[in-house]
Amino acid sequence: MDPDFPQDFVEPPVPPVATVPIPPDLVESKEQFVERALADYESPLVGYAYGFVHDVERARDIVQDTFIRLCQQDVAKVRDGLKTWLFTVCRNRALDVIRKESRVSALDESEYHSHPSDSPSPDRALDQSERLEQTLRFLSRLPENQQTVILMKFRDGHSYQEICEATGLSSGNVGFLIHTGLKRLRELLPSDLLSPP
Repeated sequence: MDPDFPQDFVEPPVPPVATVPIPPDLVESKEQFVERALADYESPLVGYAYGFVHDVERARDIVQDTFIRLCQQDVAKVRDGLKTWLFTVCRNRALDVIRKESRVSALDESEYHSHPSDSPSPDRALDQSERLEQTLRFLSRLPENQQTVILMKFRDGHSYQEICEATGLSSGNVGFLIHTGLKRLRELLPSDLLSPP
């Protein structure tokens, strides 16, 4: 023990840190957070999903699935990037629905029997389907924002204005993303996919 240190020294008590109570109305519950997200984003998300599936009821189902996913998330992880998170989940869910339906319709032979003159031959349809699937695989290597605008423009036939409204991007941003995305896609695609079948 240090002889210079007084034996009867008592350490002074640490004053308590003043805490300011947070009013209960400022603490947002998970339910309130989801309700606010619904109020703010449900309608724009339905419009966004509709751009993919072209059916209001299916678009609403996709948005409902999106909000179910939100309910399962840790609020702290999605709060700051909520809009981006919601639109990304909605887009992915819409693409899942489209992929699932295209697989089902490919197996549905009644399509070939009901419009034989309009339908391509089974070999050609299979070739087109395979080419599309390969192209989508290469497209998935692009940044997500480029994928979104390219699909909205070329698969869904949306105008630049419609894409701007759905994504919140400016027309210049949309044009830049499409241009750079297509340029990169051309670099990635093998030559047999670039030439017509």
